[in-house]
Amino acid sequence: MKLDVLAIAAHRDDIELTCGGTVIKMAEEGYRVGALDLSAGESGSRGSAALRAKEAAKAAKVMGLAHRENLGLPDAAIEDLREYKLRIAQKIRDLQPRTVILPYWEGRHPDHYNTGRIGYEACFLAGLAKLPLEGEPHRPFKIIYASVYVPAVVPSFVVDVTQQFEKKLKSVLCYSSQFSSERETRNLFPTREDLRERVGSLARHFGLMIGARYGEPFLTREVAAVEDIVTMPVRSI
Repeated sequence: MKLDVLAIAAHRDDIELTCGGTVIKMAEEGYRVGALDLSAGESGSRGSAALRAKEAAKAAKVMGLAHRENLGLPDAAIEDLREYKLRIAQKIRDLQPRTVILPYWEGRHPDHYNTGRIGYEACFLAGLAKLPLEGEPHRPFKIIYASVYVPAVVPSFVVDVTQQFEKKLKSVLCYSSQFSSERETRNLFPTREDLRERVGSLARHFGLMIGARYGEPFLTREVAAVEDIVTMPVRSI
């Protein structure tokens, strides 16, 4: 299978929360979009690996993914190990994505920022011909980092997901095991009622940066090229 876009994240539901609108938008544009969840979520406070697998499959249909799989790395123990990098690199070769979305390389959860770091190195290793990997060497042309978990970071660009926001929210709501009852007040597990406000507030914040209602932020390590300064979007004043 050859993908146009591959989103890689530590846990089931990370992709939906951080770049779900963009993933949906690319699928709606006709691109072949896939997701690689590194862990099964077996160490999470809520749900189980089996339940979250069912939720992830349901969310994949909502987002219109062409492919989704789980690498089976240990939840809450995604570390900077060569073994893990090679396993991700093998998937890069198998799926041959042109663009890879990774989580930003800093953050609260070690699994998140470690995924960003080892994911980048895996993309590099996938292009080395003499490594013990199957298939032809392949490196993505573009690597972008979803940074919504670290809103203080100024993004390189923001994708307008206004038209995709409701479907993004629907994909997140597939993970019913991760919601609290109304009686609970734990910050990490919002109620279904709170979820729209939380997800919407962040999306509004980044949308305002580009004059849109809802947006998702991304960073690139390299400088972007602009061909036409007359048609550049987003007003300066």
